[in-house]
Amino acid sequence: MNNNQFVILVNEKDEAIGKMEKMEAHRKGLLHRAFSVFIFNRKGEMLLQRRALNKYHSGGLWTNACCSHPYPDEDTHHAAIRRLNEELGFETPLQKAFEFIYRSEFSNGLAEHEFDHVFTGEYNGPINGNPEEVCDFCYKDIEDIRESLHTHPEKFTTWFHIAFPKIESWWNEYYRPLVA
Repeated sequence: MNNNQFVILVNEKDEAIGKMEKMEAHRKGLLHRAFSVFIFNRKGEMLLQRRALNKYHSGGLWTNACCSHPYPDEDTHHAAIRRLNEELGFETPLQKAFEFIYRSEFSNGLAEHEFDHVFTGEYNGPINGNPEEVCDFCYKDIEDIRESLHTHPEKFTTWFHIAFPKIESWWNEYYRPLVA
């Protein structure tokens, strides 16, 4: 099996303790390293993507710009830049904002149990979403997202519900445009 089909198993300190095939780790709900990327435009609006309908879980739901897992022996920051380009077709500088651990179970028997490294960046150019990953995207104002999460919670991924209050708090305290 290709190395890119494996995730890095970690402890609560994000210390690598092994690797496992990605779907097996999700079936067993084992803690593994992941990342989430939040992109803002010049106006301070957040980029949301709607996951492709054929994703192994949460297909068709809205979420942040991208989420994934670094390959074994791949730097997490580099993985976030790589995956953003693979899913949305662009590169932009990313900065580490924070990290957190979460667990979310799905009706298909899979579970996300992730030590999530959160990266942020700014981008104002064209987006070329990969249809295998993304079926739609848009920029939305933070207040509009908060309202949508309240009025239509079923339209968003479970991890976005967990991460949004954290990124909103970060945004209120630290957000500064990265592109002049």
